[in-house]
Amino acid sequence: MFELLFREEKARRGRLNTVHGIVETPAFMNVATSAAIKGGLSSKDLADLKCQVELCNTYHLHLRPGDEVVRAMGGLHSFMQWHGPVLTDSGGFQVFSLAALRKITEDGVYFSSHIDGKRIFMGPEESMQIQSNLGSTIAMAFDECVANPAAYDYAAQSCERTGRWLVRCKKEMDRLNAESSAINPKQMLFGINQGAVFEDLRIQHMQQIADLNLDGYAIGGLAVGESAEEMYRIISCVEPYMPTEKPRYLMGVGTPLNILESVERGVDLFDCVMPSRNARHGHVFTKKGRRNLMNAKYERDPAPIDSSCQCPVCKTYSLSYLHHLFKAGETLGMRLAVMHNLYFYNTLMEEIRSAIAEGHFSTYKKALGQTVDRRI
Repeated sequence: MFELLFREEKARRGRLNTVHGIVETPAFMNVATSAAIKGGLSSKDLADLKCQVELCNTYHLHLRPGDEVVRAMGGLHSFMQWHGPVLTDSGGFQVFSLAALRKITEDGVYFSSHIDGKRIFMGPEESMQIQSNLGSTIAMAFDECVANPAAYDYAAQSCERTGRWLVRCKKEMDRLNAESSAINPKQMLFGINQGAVFEDLRIQHMQQIADLNLDGYAIGGLAVGESAEEMYRIISCVEPYMPTEKPRYLMGVGTPLNILESVERGVDLFDCVMPSRNARHGHVFTKKGRRNLMNAKYERDPAPIDSSCQCPVCKTYSLSYLHHLFKAGETLGMRLAVMHNLYFYNTLMEEIRSAIAEGHFSTYKKALGQTVDRRI
């Protein structure tokens, strides 16, 4: 299912073949938490913005509209009219972010809905059943995401429990895929590496889950309070133990610079709400750095966000107009800014893929890394 096409040291250019289409890697997965990109973008918009994969969230869709509703509508692809690959996050991160509202047991987690307070239980089997109802291309295993900083003993116990849960996830996914009523009988399962910022726990856990021969492997539990340097250290320590022939996914990351650094360390897949969330607040990305569209200096600026960008926004609208939309509270401003940022991220990944294939990724990273993360 995964082909490794080119390498430049640890950076990888690959191709993930799925039942819903091909994903050229490294790739950024555009986050559609509740089966929609916040900011008013449709699935057709995403296709025009070079999106390869949408990421939806099990927890949110289970609560609203309900995974049974999505199943009755033919699964996520039919429901939101997106016909490319979809990855569903297991809901583990959302459940475990509700620290005051949940109770962890060996069976799973009891928690209260953030919407109406309703008491809900989710464990490995329930998460797999929900994701099977959603019919996603890739399902993520149910895990515990431990916040940083974490005590070593608790992180070790959590790793062991997450490992046991993964075995149950795989068994349940195999059962569900074998059912004649399965919406996607070729649904893939990715396991998640945990262990906080402790290298020995990370390595032991990665070795354990690699033995299960899953469809892909993720590094979870990062970008949750630790420094960027700690994150890079953990990626570097885990990477040698991740199966070479399987896709590698760094969950919830990140900035353009985070992506460049992580690709250099051997990561293939990324997701983050940052490009759409920042855009809705008027912050847009360019190769020369980040702009704040609310700044008064753009009031009479006839230039686009980025003169080198070929997105529909930069080819049509001025900074002056976008500044006006945000100042006036017009939702069109948010929509256009989100469109630009997603196009920027997807184009960034396109350029990274080309740079690796052509053998000059390190040069590309060095040049872009000097400017892309600064404020204009």
